[in-house]
Amino acid sequence: MPVIRRMPEVSLPKRHVSFNEKLFWTLVVLILFYVMSEVKMWKLPEELPRVALFTDLMRTVMASERGSIIELGIGPIVTGGIVMQLLVGGKMINIDYTNPEDRVLFQGTQKILVIVLTLFEAFTLSRFQYAPQMDMTTWILALQMFIGGIMIWFWDEVVSKWGFGSGVSLFIAAGVSKQIMWMAFSPLETEGLPGHKIGAIPDFVNSLLKGSPPISETIIKPGIYPDMIGVLATIAVFVMVVYAESMRIEIPLTYGSVRGARGRYPLRFVYVSNIPVILTVALFQNVRLWGFLLHKVGAPGADLIAKWDVEGNLVGGLAYYLSSPPKLYHSLYTGTFMENLPHFLVYVGAMISFSIMFGWLWVDITGMDAKHVAQQLHKAGMQIPGFRRDIRVMEKILGRYIPPITLMSSAFIGFIASFADLWGALGTGTGILLTTGIVYRLYEEMASEQLSEMFPAIRKVFEVSR
Repeated sequence: MPVIRRMPEVSLPKRHVSFNEKLFWTLVVLILFYVMSEVKMWKLPEELPRVALFTDLMRTVMASERGSIIELGIGPIVTGGIVMQLLVGGKMINIDYTNPEDRVLFQGTQKILVIVLTLFEAFTLSRFQYAPQMDMTTWILALQMFIGGIMIWFWDEVVSKWGFGSGVSLFIAAGVSKQIMWMAFSPLETEGLPGHKIGAIPDFVNSLLKGSPPISETIIKPGIYPDMIGVLATIAVFVMVVYAESMRIEIPLTYGSVRGARGRYPLRFVYVSNIPVILTVALFQNVRLWGFLLHKVGAPGADLIAKWDVEGNLVGGLAYYLSSPPKLYHSLYTGTFMENLPHFLVYVGAMISFSIMFGWLWVDITGMDAKHVAQQLHKAGMQIPGFRRDIRVMEKILGRYIPPITLMSSAFIGFIASFADLWGALGTGTGILLTTGIVYRLYEEMASEQLSEMFPAIRKVFEVSR
């Protein structure tokens, strides 16, 4: 398609990009992201509306900063990915990923979709949240958000092609890390709880030294205020995710063309990485967005999707049950556990179920299933020792491990994300889960890149094992 060929893009490097150069571009994009997250939009209302389309959880995962140029975050990119996955997974469009032309068509179509979604989300936020009067301010704010969304898209391409990891992962980790540091260590006074610090740790230390506020009030706090149980939950999730990331099954391999050469193909327990949770949270956000739009236009049955009270709090509908629930321990402490039990069950069940669904789709669409992995290893001249060099044999052996690992890992990350949210983990449970996995894999990629520069001959081995 002529339109796809003319789409702007960041060019692929035509040479090997050195470690220092990758590090440079990654840091440049990271600094730009932090700077732009602090740049507020021109013509923004002095008092922001009470009803927020994006919850704190959504903003964390979508790398969004309310009122900034990058208000949309990675939302359009991730939503575009969901739509394309569903179209391909549902066989509504046929894509052969081994065919270069089909791959270009898929990527180009996804870019067009991202641009359309960026326009739609920018106008929707501007029109229904910041400037409902529908005047020039509406268009000015929408234009700024659109430009910010396109910048995020290009930065993602820069990091993916010239840096370490992907821009989407980098932005998530950056946003979550910033939030965790603020919620854990901020020495400023909080407005909602007089006498308390914003940071859970300074508040706890202040209580120990001065006796005020009482220690019990620093251990358990209401609502979104960070407390010491949240700090402990954050540490627990971090340890569990790092341990899970280190678990793997290694399939022994031999190189048919090199006598005596052996290797291993690692199948991680967290086989699908953090992608299913990102897609699940993006889906929940879209339910909230459409519920808000239906509520605004007064559509019949809108309350079934999302219902707000007069103060702008989400109090009912499907979007309510798919939003992060109150802290479990605070519900037990205040005697509201049974009242919130349906919310807990639906949220945890939905998070696990959709994570499994998206994990399964992701493995199938991205060529991580047993059939495609066997083809990749076979083309690289590898075989499993003790078996004849037959791609069907390799596929059968890999098929014993990949489907159950996909199921278990998807369910695991969905459970950990929801578990951490219930226990008030700082930066949200989903955010910590994603950031820990992102940083761990970024470390591994940087370590392998350094090793491949020290020993260029093994670079091809890393490329195959990834």
